[in-house]
Amino acid sequence: MVSVSEVPAPGAKAALWVSTFAFTACFAVWTIFSIIGVQIKADLNLTEAQFGLLVGTPILTGSLSRIFLGVWTGQFGGRIVNLVVMVLAAAATFLLSYAETYTQFLIAALGVGLAGGAFAVGVAYVSKFYPASQQGTALGIFGAGNVGAAVTKFAAPFLMLALGWEAVAQVWASVLLVIAVLTYLLTRDEPDVIERRRTGQKPVTAWMQLTPLKDIRVWRFSLYYFFVFGGFVALALWLPHYLTGAYGLGIGAAGMLAVAYSIPGSLFRVFGGWLSDRIGARKVMYLTFAISAVCAFILAYPATTYVIDGIEGPIQFKLALNLPAFIVLVFVLGFAMSLGKAAVYKHIPVYYPDHVGAVGGLVGMIGGLGGFILPIAFGALNDLTGVWTSCFMLLFLLVFGALIWMHLAVSRMEHRRAPSLATLPEFPELAGVGPDRSATAPSAAN
Repeated sequence: MVSVSEVPAPGAKAALWVSTFAFTACFAVWTIFSIIGVQIKADLNLTEAQFGLLVGTPILTGSLSRIFLGVWTGQFGGRIVNLVVMVLAAAATFLLSYAETYTQFLIAALGVGLAGGAFAVGVAYVSKFYPASQQGTALGIFGAGNVGAAVTKFAAPFLMLALGWEAVAQVWASVLLVIAVLTYLLTRDEPDVIERRRTGQKPVTAWMQLTPLKDIRVWRFSLYYFFVFGGFVALALWLPHYLTGAYGLGIGAAGMLAVAYSIPGSLFRVFGGWLSDRIGARKVMYLTFAISAVCAFILAYPATTYVIDGIEGPIQFKLALNLPAFIVLVFVLGFAMSLGKAAVYKHIPVYYPDHVGAVGGLVGMIGGLGGFILPIAFGALNDLTGVWTSCFMLLFLLVFGALIWMHLAVSRMEHRRAPSLATLPEFPELAGVGPDRSATAPSAAN
């Protein structure tokens, strides 16, 4: 017999699938400047730095807003907060079409960025409908709304060529507004919000919602997400430039490869959530970091020409990844990151069931900032080192640091739960061959 605690709450399916559809629309709006920004740059004759700031502003504001939106979701409920966020983002996107100066475009971009904050709202909202054993799968499905970026990259160019970039902003805004209203009408409030209304209980204050942020574990999860989500977004943005510079591809082919990288990376997040429910999020994170570290290390190795002294004279050969090998490795890296994105958010409702909004908002904010900061760091490393693979060197350092921190934290938890582990011989198979350190270790009674 299945216990009540293991059964999704009434309205769970509608909350999950409608919210996922809404988040897909939000993500499509959040990344709208990746397409219309090209035409705006030409119209305003922007410098590369000005263009980078314009494209990055929605990513930045969408990330920073996540912690506040997560807290408000915990206080007022995800259904109403999501409606407000989507309506405001739709209004900003529509007004964007009337912007004329660079300053006006930046102000509009601040409002457009709110669409990215919808992620924190959806995570806190959807997780309330599902038991812990099913939250990984549910949040993995919801997170697949990242595919909205690919929707914009596929559809927006055709509309922009036919009717202009202003039409793209107006159509995207109109669709987002309609979806916002439908989402509100087709879903219901979270079980805890309904219970609070029934009993007259007041919601937890914003200060109390933020209390868990003092826990170092929250910041460790944030580092994980900085790599798996921020690194994934950064690579999706950086790949066209990398492929054209390092491998000489045309921008069309490089752009299509970047889209092909983004779509499965978003959909594999569903598999990562399912796998986290089946084998545990910690094992999935070990798998993610191990695969990512190997891929990043190989990708980071720069093309190198060697000359060795042979028997009959110098022998020269070159060690470098060809394009097919590079594509395979970077897609495997993206797959591993997608598993990790789901696994990180599997941890949060389990460790912080009463603070999903605040903790999920902070972790999402740090991850989003990775998507903003890392491309800038990639460019700076290119200028500093003059080596194309320097971006993967940075990613390797990030994933290696995250793996070490996670392993040390897990080891400490295991030793706290089972102090006897500290007295085990380092090499049990050699017990009796040399001095047994466990025999001389002080007993627990001492």
